[in-house]
Amino acid sequence: MVSGTVLVYDEEMMNYRLLWDDPECAIEVPERLSSSYKRLQDYDLVRRCLQLPVREATEEEITLVHSPEYLEVVKSTQTMDVDELKETSKKYIAAYFHQNSYRCAKLSLGGTLQLVDAVMSGDALNGMALIRPPGHHSQRSESNGFCVFNNVAVAAEYAKSKYNVQRILIVDWDVHHGQGIQYIFEDDPSVLYFSWHRYEHGSFWPKLRESDFDSVGKGRGTGFNINLPWNQIGMGNADYIAAFFHVLLPLAFEFNPELVLVSAGYDSGIGDPEGLMYATPECYAHLTHMLMHLAGGKLCMILEGGYHLRSLSESVSMTVRTLLGDPVPRLSGEMTPCYSALESIQNARHAHSPYWKCLLHDETRLVEEMSTKGMLPPEPLHTDTSAMDELLENHMKKILYPTPPVTALVVAPVGNTFHFLEGMQLEEGAVSTEQAITVTSAFSQDELNENVLNCKMLPAVEKLVNRKARNCITVSPHASLSAAAAVQQALHLGSERVFCILIGDVEMKPAEISNDGKTLFLTISGDKMPERARSPYQTFLQWKESPHDGSSFFYALFRFLLPLAYSYQPDLVILAVGSNRSVGIKDIALLGSLLQALADGAVLAVVTETEKEVIEALCNVLVKCASMCFGPYKAPAKDCAQSLTQELTAMQAKWRILQCLEDEKDNLPSCCHDGLLEIQLLQSRRQNK
Repeated sequence: MVSGTVLVYDEEMMNYRLLWDDPECAIEVPERLSSSYKRLQDYDLVRRCLQLPVREATEEEITLVHSPEYLEVVKSTQTMDVDELKETSKKYIAAYFHQNSYRCAKLSLGGTLQLVDAVMSGDALNGMALIRPPGHHSQRSESNGFCVFNNVAVAAEYAKSKYNVQRILIVDWDVHHGQGIQYIFEDDPSVLYFSWHRYEHGSFWPKLRESDFDSVGKGRGTGFNINLPWNQIGMGNADYIAAFFHVLLPLAFEFNPELVLVSAGYDSGIGDPEGLMYATPECYAHLTHMLMHLAGGKLCMILEGGYHLRSLSESVSMTVRTLLGDPVPRLSGEMTPCYSALESIQNARHAHSPYWKCLLHDETRLVEEMSTKGMLPPEPLHTDTSAMDELLENHMKKILYPTPPVTALVVAPVGNTFHFLEGMQLEEGAVSTEQAITVTSAFSQDELNENVLNCKMLPAVEKLVNRKARNCITVSPHASLSAAAAVQQALHLGSERVFCILIGDVEMKPAEISNDGKTLFLTISGDKMPERARSPYQTFLQWKESPHDGSSFFYALFRFLLPLAYSYQPDLVILAVGSNRSVGIKDIALLGSLLQALADGAVLAVVTETEKEVIEALCNVLVKCASMCFGPYKAPAKDCAQSLTQELTAMQAKWRILQCLEDEKDNLPSCCHDGLLEIQLLQSRRQNK
């Protein structure tokens, strides 16, 4: 089984810097690498990664993308004096050269290709290239935006030529548009390119018309270029997560890539002077976790921007933690996207609706009168660096906690012949009198079955709630009763929000369901939706898959189920699976794996004992962190899409991340300013000392 995370780093890539006064380029400093590597060491992450010696890229590899003439220009900078370097740099936009630029650029690209080799050859599952100079602005014959060679673009061509990769997804979460990657692949259907970026109706660098949402590719590549322009600063966690759920992930899963490359720029994070955005470091852990479910886990992160050193280093560390399989911390803030973000999301979906089957049944409309049209450009924000460092120091202490000593517990009836995977621990704890009283007081004696107590599920629930175990699989003869008992036990132990997903012949009696917000129930069935009173804490999704021609359940996951879960922000997730289920084994495995990003990873799977294949699939993803292939995929059937739309309409008033856009925007924030307010508060405190 392929496992392990590669970290590519060499301090020699810090051996160049700006040699003259240029305010535009001054932010790209060698300390971007050293501070990030130091923070990885502080968290003891470097030791856990496989480190490879960095090699130079060859000229043949460079010219997979770049022209021989441009290569000769870069080579010639090795012998230039400062005046010559300055004059050569002026030929390009926001670029600078040093006598060591060529050597460092070859190491940067060579390190990227080594990461691709490690992942594609099976020596590692995933990895990160901590490199410099960055690459996503660089074009065939020119340097641009601090970039010399386009590391990610060359990596894509390299993977296609060396490993015969047919479909590559490039995700660019840098705050600037990676126009270099777009230009290189805009007519290539083998590469799906996604970029979100500050745009502000074309007024933000690189100020290109083709950075807008309606630039969808050319020729055979039409529909394979996805731009999500941010027309306002201050985008935060909810906006980024909504963009993944409603735009990137549905299209990416339908595309079904064989390799995922990420232009990992962290200038879209909180505190960065370039981005003026407010994504906190753990947001990148969630984005990384979602992408790990594509391409069988073959995921390569390649550093691009990021200019606030503490914000950059914390975000890099959260990315690597997630690649290593550590628990994903809870996401900070209310999950309500701002109106400007929803406008951009809606327009991107509308622009791509003719090209993607998963959008076939959506009724999208173009937002022509944008709410931000005519707004003045934002004033520069001069953030007190020490105040931001203090904010991040306190924030990281709040969200990080020790990894539970047990990864996965198993609760099974005596004599069960189920095969346990390495890393799973059989629950041996005894049911206490208090636990038994808690359950028996909630149900009548006729409803109780002795297996609920004898299977030792209640001690396992207590370990999940107290974070002594990360997740648990319960093999039960009565999934409904076991799930109900688990809910009662979790609430008794102090959980404030329990999210319960019921698949197949699993149901909760009306007496077990409340509307006080402490529980949220979602039932997934192939049967017709039952007649019931509408409730924001109880919902039903009619979804039925044919097991023979691929799955469309991914669309329900990203359009409805996961946004609902992220909005609710549960303390515990219970996934109950009975017989007569209407979704496939791989669908349930994908769901179980994605749910680990919630509730600090506390997931309890209750599966009826007859569903042995479901049990084995869930064990695989809960222990091995999403290393399986979940496809192939297909478009949702019309009746499934209609059921989904019906539930979206009913639930989005309460759970605002479900919507792509709503005509009434009074209840939505115009932008996410929580991060700015906290910075200003810290600054005022320091000034008053």
